[in-house]
Amino acid sequence: MEFNQLYYDHKDLVYNLALKYLQNVEDAEEVTQDVFVSLFAKAEQFEQKAQMSTYVYRITINKSLDFIKARNAKKRQGFLSSLFRSGNQEAIFIQDHFNHPGVELESKEEVSFIMNCINQLPDSQKTALILHKLEDKSQMEISEIMETTPKAIESLVQRAKNNLKKIMDQAKDK
Repeated sequence: MEFNQLYYDHKDLVYNLALKYLQNVEDAEEVTQDVFVSLFAKAEQFEQKAQMSTYVYRITINKSLDFIKARNAKKRQGFLSSLFRSGNQEAIFIQDHFNHPGVELESKEEVSFIMNCINQLPDSQKTALILHKLEDKSQMEISEIMETTPKAIESLVQRAKNNLKKIMDQAKDK
């Protein structure tokens, strides 16, 4: 498949999925670029065992999770270094990174709360929940993307729902 065609066929899928993970336009654009650079670099390695869209989903999920881990590591490093600064140095302030174009201003706080709770789930549960509820993928499609069984996906989604409810309840009690 020609790279330009691959890009035009999958750019919206990649961007929208990255946006669901990252909830920030600039971050989603960065991950989208990383995904296509990766796809271009690994074009020869693609095996025709799975559909191209399944492969694109995998790469996007992995790049999004890697981005989140890197962002969280920077936050931890900034926080820890701010603890050891002398009084005349500026501390690093972590800003809320929620910036999603599809969310109306009135509901931004509520959606931000829900997405922050989803972000606290383990990666596998978060991925299964996003693919199932936000991407509207079937258990079979998710099992192909995540390289596991449909039964395992059913379990992951159920655990994600239960854990999400607990996280949301705890956050509301604070």
